[in-house]
Amino acid sequence: MELAIRTAMLKLGGRLLEGLLDIDDGHRGPRAGCGSGHDAEFVSYRDKTIDTVVGPVRMRRAWYHCAACRHGLAPRDDELAVTSASLSPGLARMTARAAAAVPFARAAGLLAELAGIQLTVKRIERSAEAAGTMAAAVLAAESAAIRARRVIPAPPPAPVPDMLYIAVDGTGVPMVPAATRDRAGKAEDGRARTREVKMACLFTQTTTDDDGFPVRDPGSATYLATFDPAEPFGQLVSAEARRRGSEHIRQLVMLGDGAVWIWNLADELFPAATQIVDLYHAREHVHELANLAARLLAGHRDDWLAERLEELDAGDIPALLAAGRDLRFTGSLARERDKALHYFDANAHRMRYRHFRTLGMFIGSGTVEAACKSVIGQRLKLSGMRWNIPGATGIATLRCQEASNRWEQIWQRPHSQTPPANLTAHAS
Repeated sequence: MELAIRTAMLKLGGRLLEGLLDIDDGHRGPRAGCGSGHDAEFVSYRDKTIDTVVGPVRMRRAWYHCAACRHGLAPRDDELAVTSASLSPGLARMTARAAAAVPFARAAGLLAELAGIQLTVKRIERSAEAAGTMAAAVLAAESAAIRARRVIPAPPPAPVPDMLYIAVDGTGVPMVPAATRDRAGKAEDGRARTREVKMACLFTQTTTDDDGFPVRDPGSATYLATFDPAEPFGQLVSAEARRRGSEHIRQLVMLGDGAVWIWNLADELFPAATQIVDLYHAREHVHELANLAARLLAGHRDDWLAERLEELDAGDIPALLAAGRDLRFTGSLARERDKALHYFDANAHRMRYRHFRTLGMFIGSGTVEAACKSVIGQRLKLSGMRWNIPGATGIATLRCQEASNRWEQIWQRPHSQTPPANLTAHAS
């Protein structure tokens, strides 16, 4: 009975929506602008069926033809944001949210079960990826406007957070062969199977707990993800930092795993930021060095490792380097030792962990690493998945919106690629 009543109510809602749409037939006089500077002439009235949240509805609207551009248009379609679309904005948004959460086939099942909407898997895929592409364009436009100072984000609401962290990492996403053509990879045939998506997590910190450990401000994390190279990625991060109030916050902190491109971005875009190499990545490198020296150290490997980890935790990188250089390797092992030690030598000023702790700072990039798993991995890296760049970009963007609690802001004007008017530095 419940399902029968819902079906009847949806049909009733569809008829009501059709009646509301019929109030305006879209006739804008004998001529209407075509969008390219020409006048299009009225031709006739034409019907169009749109799938909506209350089921399919048919609307009748005026159709115009532009002789100069040689194409037709319906001004009413643009006003309702259904130009070249067969889903209403409301259903497109609902579809995007479902497809961002689960694979497309499961999204189709959820829409059918929870909303009574029947859509094919392919339509859901195309609509969700198009919505993600639109969202990415909105974010890019917002970023460009902020960087050009055409839009000035509002200051953070009081009390202003004490620190803004920018944690950066990357993770591979499985791709179709066309998306990795001519790219070197680690497989035996030398071909790449994945493309790296660069990810940033920005969050604030104001207090520490009773033991002096930093506490992330609740609900303060926002996320960015892109397959673009480091430079455009850095522009997105820079704009997001400004939107989050970086110009009003006392201290900026950049967290990363030690990759050179991350610190190049930090030096260029955030020269005043404190740079910190994630402690757990640094510990992994110490373990690798100990494994390399296992034979040389014989039964003393564990003791040697424990001493080096203590030096690392204390930020005593000169002592760690000296102990590493005392490992008397020759040949290829010596080269591997030197390569391992270069990591610590190059990042020594980013590994002053005892000092950073006394300042109440985070010294781990766990937020962005968790995001690589939850935001990207749990949707784009499931068994059997293979993506193209536009599709993966769209879904990753939607998931970042959702994780950042910015879904409403981005979707305020679903058919527009202009930045929302109410930009604010507040995370939500």
